[in-house]
Amino acid sequence: MIGVDMIGRIRRAYFDQHRSIKEIVRTLSVSRATVRKVVRGQATEFKYERGVQPAPKLGDWVADLTAILEGEAKLPRRERRSAQRLFEELRGRGYDGAHDSVHRFAKAWREERARIPARAYVPLSFAPGEAYQFDWSHETITLQGLPLTVKVAHMKLSHSRMPFVHAYFRETQELVFDAHDKAFAFYGGVCRRGIYDNMKTAVEAIFVGKARQYNRRFLQMCSHHLVEPVACTPASGWEKGQVENQVGNLRDLLFRPKPRVKSLLELNGWLEDRCLAHAAQTKHPEFKDRTIAEVFDDERASLMPLRGPFDGFVEKAVRATTTCLIMADHNRYSVDAKAAGRMVLVRSHAERIRVLLDDEVVADHPRSFRRDQVVYDPWHYLPVLMKKPGALRNGAPFKDWDLPPALSQVRVKLKAHADGDRQFVTVLGAVLDHGLDAVEAACTEALTAGLASAAVILTVLARQRQPAEPPSITTPDALRLKIEPSADCSRYDSLRKVA
Repeated sequence: MIGVDMIGRIRRAYFDQHRSIKEIVRTLSVSRATVRKVVRGQATEFKYERGVQPAPKLGDWVADLTAILEGEAKLPRRERRSAQRLFEELRGRGYDGAHDSVHRFAKAWREERARIPARAYVPLSFAPGEAYQFDWSHETITLQGLPLTVKVAHMKLSHSRMPFVHAYFRETQELVFDAHDKAFAFYGGVCRRGIYDNMKTAVEAIFVGKARQYNRRFLQMCSHHLVEPVACTPASGWEKGQVENQVGNLRDLLFRPKPRVKSLLELNGWLEDRCLAHAAQTKHPEFKDRTIAEVFDDERASLMPLRGPFDGFVEKAVRATTTCLIMADHNRYSVDAKAAGRMVLVRSHAERIRVLLDDEVVADHPRSFRRDQVVYDPWHYLPVLMKKPGALRNGAPFKDWDLPPALSQVRVKLKAHADGDRQFVTVLGAVLDHGLDAVEAACTEALTAGLASAAVILTVLARQRQPAEPPSITTPDALRLKIEPSADCSRYDSLRKVA
C-alpha cells in the first residue's frame, strides 16, 4: 500500500507535468495498476488496516536531541557534550533505544552544520508559479470594543510577492487547510511548491537535512492541490524570508493602530482589500519599474488551475454522553438521541462541527471559538422528549427555543391547560412523521380557526394526508333523469305545519 506522499507525486506527475502512465511507472517504480487507480479517482489516500505499526526508537526523540545540539552549537567545542553524554541525557528522559542511533544522528547533524558558513546567506530566485511561502503571526485587534489576539495566516507568492492575509481565532490544522483554500481562491490558482517552517500542524518529525515526516492530513491537502511541500531547516527563517519580512511590514500597515471591527468576517474583508491596495501601490523589489500587482497579473498564467476546495477537517473519535453531548475544541455540542452512549466521529471544520455515526450525520453545528460553551439543537432531544414530556418545562436544550411563529403561539396557548406540556410534545412529535413545514402549516390553520389543541392539529395533519377524492362518474344521457330531485329540505318543514 503506497503512502499519501507517493500518491501526491503520482498526481503531480500526471495532472501537472502531463507525463504518461508508462513513464510514471518507470520513474517512480510503481505498478501500472497503482498509477491507474490514483489518476482515475479523486482519493488522496488508500486506507490499510495494520495490526502492528512499527516505529523507530529515535523517531520520537529527534526533536529533543536536535534542541540539545542546537543549544550546545553556540558553546566552545570543549564545552560540548560527547555522544555518550547525549545518550545518557536522553536515557534520563526516558529514551530506551541504542547508543549507536544517537551517535550517528549527532555526527551527521554536526557535519551538516559545519558545511554552512556562519552569517552568510544565498539570494533566492523563483520562476513564475513555482512556489509560495506560508507562515503565521499573532496580532492584536479590537473586536466589539474589547482587545483580542488573533492568529493571522500569511501567504506570499515567491515570484510576484503578492501577499494574502487572513485572520482566525485559532492556529489549528483545519484552519491551516481553510487558509490555503481561501488563499488559492484569492490568487485564482496554485503554485507547484509550498515552503513552510516546521509547524506542528504540518511536520510530525524532523530528521537529518530536509527529511521530514509530514502529517498525513497535511499531505492529503498538498496532494489534492498538487503542491509539493518543502520544510525549512530549523532556525533558518531566511529560507522563507519573503513571508517573514511580510509579517513585519504588514503588521505596521494593517495592525498599527489596532483595527476596530465587529467580526472577523468584517476584518478579513478589510484585510483582503488592503492587500490588493498594497500590491497596486508597491514597486516590485526586482522589477522596479512595475508594481507587485502588475507582476502578479503576468504570473497568473503560470499558476496551476484550482481543483476545488479541500475537505479540510480534523477527525477524532469520541463517545457521546447519555445526555447526547460530545466534546470538541473545549466546547460541548449536542447530537441526535440515537448516538447517546455510542462512539461517534467528530469532524472539526473551519466554521462547523459535524458528527457522524456509521457515516450518518447526527449533528451539524456552527463552530464556537469560545471555551466551556454548550451548544444545543433542541430537535436532537425530540425522541427523548416524547418519552419524558415533563422535561419540556425545565430542560436546558428547550430554554429560549427558537421555534417557528405558529408553533410558538401554540406553545403559549397550551400553557394555560393542565396538560399543556404533554399536548405540545405530542404536536412536536408529529414533526418526526410529517416534517416541520407541514406541522407549522397545521398550527397556522388551527390558530386561524381559534382551536389550539393537539387533537385539532393532528386532525388537520391527518386530513392533509388523505388521498384526493376520485373524480365523479359521468352519467350517460340515457340514464339521466328527466326531472332531477332538488336538494331542498324546506319541503319537510311543511309536514310539521298543523292544519
